[in-house]
Amino acid sequence: MSACLRPSLLPAPPPAPTWRSSLLFGVSSFSRKLITRASSTTSTTTMSDAAARELKEGIAEFYDESSSLWEDIWGDHMHHGFYEPDSSVSVSDHRAAQVRMIEETLRFAGVSEDPTKRPKNVVDVGCGIGGSSRYLAKKFGAKCQGITLSPVQAQRANALAAARGLADKVSFQVGDALQQPFPDGQFDLGWSMESGEHMPDKSKFVSELARVTAPAGTIIIVTWCHRDLAPSEESLQPWEQELLKKICDAYYLPAWCSTADYVKLLQSLSLEDIKAEDWSQNVAPFWPAVIHSALTWKGFTSLLRTGLKTIKGALAMPLMIEGYQKNLIKFAIITCRKPR
Repeated sequence: MSACLRPSLLPAPPPAPTWRSSLLFGVSSFSRKLITRASSTTSTTTMSDAAARELKEGIAEFYDESSSLWEDIWGDHMHHGFYEPDSSVSVSDHRAAQVRMIEETLRFAGVSEDPTKRPKNVVDVGCGIGGSSRYLAKKFGAKCQGITLSPVQAQRANALAAARGLADKVSFQVGDALQQPFPDGQFDLGWSMESGEHMPDKSKFVSELARVTAPAGTIIIVTWCHRDLAPSEESLQPWEQELLKKICDAYYLPAWCSTADYVKLLQSLSLEDIKAEDWSQNVAPFWPAVIHSALTWKGFTSLLRTGLKTIKGALAMPLMIEGYQKNLIKFAIITCRKPR
């Protein structure tokens, strides 16, 4: 794993408005039902069927409500940007950094651009409005199928594909990553860009990715994790668990896991060429940039037109910066290959 994030790389979070406490800092009953514990075992933590349904509904409604705002401000890609550590970044750099995140992810995973070896069939798990799929389809000429819990996202992703002449290459549907609507071994690239953090059962999430990936295919998971536990630790510190609970409540997340948990899950499935790295330093400018965009007149007025879920998520953004500063939150990439 690469070096941990230095707190100096991220600016101090802006002071929180006093009026946000009633929306955010009281951990709701919804959050308490979802967050059983935040420890090294959370990767296999499950929840009741009722809680899982409530989580899925919350995720779908959150993205139904917020996706148009994100697209209006940030464009196609609903994920972090990739930056050089300690670099100065202008506002115009951020969309390019999101594209670079895709390219750096492909590079790290060793995805070939050779026409005889490049991916031909891609599954995009947690596809958002389809930005990654459209990019991969254009880059590789691949067929891409995306799934999301949000009907609004799926509809918008298909509309954008048609508008850009890619309807024959990419398609999107409402689907559950824990029960993917695809046959075994259909894809030579399994792609999950910042959706793993929403999965209530990390073991099932990884197993489904492996199931739908073809032999010798590549699996890529880019996700939010908590720090790895020290050998002497059985769980995160209480303050760390409380901070994650607040973030979970705002963004409809179940219990978090560590990068090491993901690696163990992949090993348990006998997947090969497992690699993992901490990219927290490389995403350091992202959340301050998102906060800045929300404080512009366009961002502020657009935010007010969305709804309570989106506003609550916006108010939680400083908590993400705090988590990165305190080396609690890690931005992880984990890749592997399915045996032939």
